[in-house]
Amino acid sequence: MTVHPFIEAENSAGHSVKRACELLKVSRAAYYHRRTAAPGPRAVRDAELTEQITAAHRASRGSYGAPRVHAVLVRDGARVGRRRVARLMRQAGLQGRHRRRGHRTTVPDPHAATRPDLIGRDFAPGPATGSARWCGDITYLATGEGWLFLATVIDFATRKVVGWATADHLRTSLVADALRDAVRRQRPQPGTIFHADRGCQYTSYELALLAAGFGIRLSVGRTGICWDNAVAESFFATLKSDLDTSRPWPSRAAAHRDVFEYIEGWYNNRRLHSSLGYRTPVEYEAALAA
Repeated sequence: MTVHPFIEAENSAGHSVKRACELLKVSRAAYYHRRTAAPGPRAVRDAELTEQITAAHRASRGSYGAPRVHAVLVRDGARVGRRRVARLMRQAGLQGRHRRRGHRTTVPDPHAATRPDLIGRDFAPGPATGSARWCGDITYLATGEGWLFLATVIDFATRKVVGWATADHLRTSLVADALRDAVRRQRPQPGTIFHADRGCQYTSYELALLAAGFGIRLSVGRTGICWDNAVAESFFATLKSDLDTSRPWPSRAAAHRDVFEYIEGWYNNRRLHSSLGYRTPVEYEAALAA
């Protein structure tokens, strides 16, 4: 029961509280008790949780919905259910960002050499049987100077972005730079698989020579089937949702800077992944190594 605004107004105006209570069929004892009573333990706890929820949501750049906010609170030692978190987020007007579909940058080369699909949609994270398995793809970001293209290399086992590169073009050198970055960081064993779509950059002779020099086996999905490279597609959808790409960056340099901060400062080290049991890629990688 809440203090009725009509009775409160009548009382403030110096009118009869007794008459107002009679009209609204509310006892005067109940009115005065509610007016002077302190909030109950549940209300106090809801207020405390709302503060923690707001902090977790703000730390995620406004991207986390109830499941990940709940995971953050549990990691911090809170004992709270997901439904309660969802209710308090609704009451506080907080919600996560939803992914938006984007346009694909895949341009197949009809004259490219035929390569096998060595992954077969086995994207499950966890210890790899044998050599590592990576995937790559390209997306675009709008800036005031034109498109900035981003190529990534992601480890299936940990969902970690192990290599990436940006450029103002879609030439093969873009994906080659991303692969070199991954090799420099991870020092993969011979036989590591690098899976991608059938875009001309990934089926090019130039990339084949580079991969062979590193002892990496190239793998491609089927033409026009985005699910054959679902992990890379999912990362780009997450990045664009978290960075809120509804408005373009003023310059390519500004976009590159935000991508760096997102991948190195947030995604790999702090963003919780449901497929990893709400752990970060770096935490999961450390657990596998141990």
